[in-house]
Amino acid sequence: MKEEQKSQSGTPLIIIGIVLVIVVLGGWYMYSSSKSAPRKAANNATPGATPKIATIPPNAPPGATPPNMLGSPTASVTVEEFADFQCPSCGSTHPILKQIQSMYGSRIKFIFRNFPLPMHDKSYDAAVAAEAAGMQGKFWDMHNQLFTNQKTWSADPNYREVWAGYAQKIGLDVEKWKNDMAGLPAKSRVDADLQRGRGLNINTTPTVFIDDKQVPYPEVTVEGLKNIIDSELQNAQQSQAKPAAPASNAGANTTTESANAPSNSK
Repeated sequence: MKEEQKSQSGTPLIIIGIVLVIVVLGGWYMYSSSKSAPRKAANNATPGATPKIATIPPNAPPGATPPNMLGSPTASVTVEEFADFQCPSCGSTHPILKQIQSMYGSRIKFIFRNFPLPMHDKSYDAAVAAEAAGMQGKFWDMHNQLFTNQKTWSADPNYREVWAGYAQKIGLDVEKWKNDMAGLPAKSRVDADLQRGRGLNINTTPTVFIDDKQVPYPEVTVEGLKNIIDSELQNAQQSQAKPAAPASNAGANTTTESANAPSNSK
């Protein structure tokens, strides 16, 4: 009887011990999992990398020629924006891209492409207005007026008269500007940009490319664009710094022979 009682009194201690072991093992497993998960995520992440959403193919439609461009035509890095003057997101992006242009100057080539969306009733006319101003060398002045005052003219039924005020403000011959707006050359430039954008399957604005690679919209910030441009400038600098490969003996002999060969021309 005493042995049975002794056995029964030891049973709870065994159960408690088993429970403690389970709790300790469970806590250790959870701790190990929490430590390993971040390491795995960190290994898969690539900080600062830009996903290649799209790349401009060499055979893409050229767009308006010459394009509306700021910076240097020989710059190693090209930033190309497709935008709609009536698009609110493009209006918000405008000061960002102005800051990028100011920061890099001639170190980049910045190209603006007209891409008026059909959902905006005044956007095509606004693009033509900017191109007509460009025919007097004032594209970027009108470009700035349209984006800076977007909310004003977008809501005004007499928007053309508002634009005429901008034309006068930036020093245009207003009557010539109006005639150019009605002519084919300004519209043809807008249509050429539209053709390029459609050829690239663009359907939203703003869409920005840096060296033919599309920039994800969340990265269209001063910091995001700066990271990409700096990386492209560094890559270009490293490529230019590589020494040229020495000419082979075979190449040198061929050059000498062709230079010494008699001419057949008379």
